[in-house]
Amino acid sequence: MAAKPVLYTYWRSTCSWRVRIALALKGIDFETNIVHLVKDGGQQHTEAYKKMNPMEQLPSLVIDGQTLSQSLPIIEYLDETRPGVKLLPEDPILRQKARALAEIVNCGIQPLQNLQVLQAIGDAKKLEWAKKWIEKGFDALEQVIKETAGKYSMGDQVTLPDLFLVPQVYNANRFSVDMSCYPTISRIHAELVQLPAFKAADAHNQPDTPEAERRQ
Repeated sequence: MAAKPVLYTYWRSTCSWRVRIALALKGIDFETNIVHLVKDGGQQHTEAYKKMNPMEQLPSLVIDGQTLSQSLPIIEYLDETRPGVKLLPEDPILRQKARALAEIVNCGIQPLQNLQVLQAIGDAKKLEWAKKWIEKGFDALEQVIKETAGKYSMGDQVTLPDLFLVPQVYNANRFSVDMSCYPTISRIHAELVQLPAFKAADAHNQPDTPEAERRQ
């Protein structure tokens, strides 16, 4: 019997959150290994974790005898190797559009407001900085997603960009972005968070979620 997959994760890591959604959508049972991004100076910087992930980032997924890193290729690997909901459309143009929507978040927003960058910016300016870059990315995403959206980001089936949208909206709210400026994103988000897989993966429902942050 193959070993159960192990996800190295942290409750508020949006990149880990994306992979948690994918695992839930695919019905994959997995073990959780918590890597606290702040405690003890950041457990992602330990020598043991650096051997697993030299970038000292989350997530890492141990599966099929391999250690995988970077949320987008992890999700694509799961989509290619596991049955169930298909996260990338078969049509090449639609597949490109799905990847492009995900990359607006993955390349254009998240790296500019992640923990490492905010620590470098400093406490005095981090809120202003994060808010600026999330708004810039959401300005673009709102415009593009109008052309592809149905119930979700790409029509009426959950696809790759939906896994990137939900955690990023969490960070937008965290950094005081006015989400009324983004009605399409907000509508899609409201639909997605009602789905069981998205509820299971939610930051507020993880083993390491602080008590004050848990859903009531």
